[in-house]
Amino acid sequence: MRAWRVALALLAVGLLVSPASAQRRDDQTLRQKEQSLEQTQKQLREERARAAEARKRETSLLSELEAIERTLGGKRRELVVLNGRIRTAQGEIQGLEGEIRRLEAQRAGQQEVLGRRLTAMYKLQAQGGALPLILAGDDPVARAVQLRHLTTLAAVDAQLIREYRGTGERLAERKARVEEHRQELAGLRAKVDEERQAVDREAARRRVLLAKVQEERAYHERMVGELSEAAKRLEALIRELQARQRRVAKLPPTKGGEPPAVGFGRLRGSMPWPTDGRIVGGFGEQVHPRFGTRTFKRGVDIEADDGAGIVAVYAGHVVYTGWFKGYGNLIILDHGHDYYTLYAHAAEIRVKEGDDVRQGQLIGTVGDTGSLAGPRLYFEVRYQGRPQDPAEWLRRRG
Repeated sequence: MRAWRVALALLAVGLLVSPASAQRRDDQTLRQKEQSLEQTQKQLREERARAAEARKRETSLLSELEAIERTLGGKRRELVVLNGRIRTAQGEIQGLEGEIRRLEAQRAGQQEVLGRRLTAMYKLQAQGGALPLILAGDDPVARAVQLRHLTTLAAVDAQLIREYRGTGERLAERKARVEEHRQELAGLRAKVDEERQAVDREAARRRVLLAKVQEERAYHERMVGELSEAAKRLEALIRELQARQRRVAKLPPTKGGEPPAVGFGRLRGSMPWPTDGRIVGGFGEQVHPRFGTRTFKRGVDIEADDGAGIVAVYAGHVVYTGWFKGYGNLIILDHGHDYYTLYAHAAEIRVKEGDDVRQGQLIGTVGDTGSLAGPRLYFEVRYQGRPQDPAEWLRRRG
């Protein structure tokens, strides 16, 4: 019986103690879970930050190149505007300086005339003034004539003085304007220097990026991949333009086949060159000499001087102008019969979509927009959207 009592007492104590212990255990577990949750949330925030940083590092090379080139283009346009304003200010200064020389000669002549008149007036004053001359004779008519003469001389002298003062005022105004234009010119020249420094900085950024593409395999392979994607987007654009042009002309879909020898098709082997230069990158598969990467070029690179003219190789209709990632400033002409030509990397575009152009017409200038190798023209010939080797179409040179 005594053993039973002890057991019952121990059970009662256990029942009293266990709820409190359980509560403490639950609280401890809850705190551990909260700490674990906080740690997990902290790790999540750190992972997100690392992912964001990685995304920044993985920014498209073509996008970065495009941003640099757009900034460069804007700065160069600002330089053109500023240089135009400098020429205008210089022209205005030259014009004002010519006026100043004329006014100074005019004022010198007026000073000479006024000097003679002052000498005459001094001599007259030394003789007693004008009154003795008027009263010298007894003839009233002679007196009246003398009085009118002196009055006229006084009016002429007053006019001479007014003109002299007016000339002096105009001269001072022209000199003030010259000084204003010179100050404006100094400000414009300082602004030009600032913009040129900005152009140099952006050009340096571009050189660094291109050097990485040319020297580091990882950058080169990324650029190859992006350029391949750009080529696919260009293919899609050409198909869309072709379909649009056929809808406008209400023509049936193309069925393929050999390019017809009509219109543009008659140019094979005799096409005029789109710019004065030489082919430095041929059509077809290209193997990088250092990295061994393989790409397919759908056109040719024509090396030419920066700013050289780009001309339409045949009469046509402008169906696209503007920036195209991977190709820079791009112009696409529709020549009819499903023939198209493409001109890329232009510095300037001199036509707009919807224009009709004649053979040999200037449509742009050579540049390096979107180019990885300096100033050049990227040129394509397409039939039914399919690329043709431009070298087979261009006129042979002796």
